[in-house]
Amino acid sequence: MEVSPDVHVESARIQQQIEKHLGLAAGNLLFEFRQVDGQTRLDLITVNPRHHQSFLFRYELGYDKLDALRKMLAYVKHSRDTESSYTIQWRARGDKELQTSYFRAHNAYEALDKLYFGRDLNTLTVFSVVLNPSS
Repeated sequence: MEVSPDVHVESARIQQQIEKHLGLAAGNLLFEFRQVDGQTRLDLITVNPRHHQSFLFRYELGYDKLDALRKMLAYVKHSRDTESSYTIQWRARGDKELQTSYFRAHNAYEALDKLYFGRDLNTLTVFSVVLNPSS
């Protein structure tokens, strides 16, 4: 009989794989777990070190923490094949500098949902949403 690995060790291993695949440092990627209707939801959040804003990268639902992490890793490895790239130009309330952020999404509305994740709609002003050409 095969012994299953420690859930915490396996969780840390998968999180490191996701960080490595995305090329982000640990402090710039947050893994937030919560229970939703009997399932575990993983919100993967990126933190931009230049303008210090956070955005939703992707969420996944799983039957437990490891299942959600495994689904996220699979998504990270294949998202370029299934989603389009969007550029959003925006400014935070009170700031003078225009910011540019990039999102992978199925459509412009989903890209905007990722931009506004966890914040009041009045905190950012969006100037443009552009579908980037695919190569």
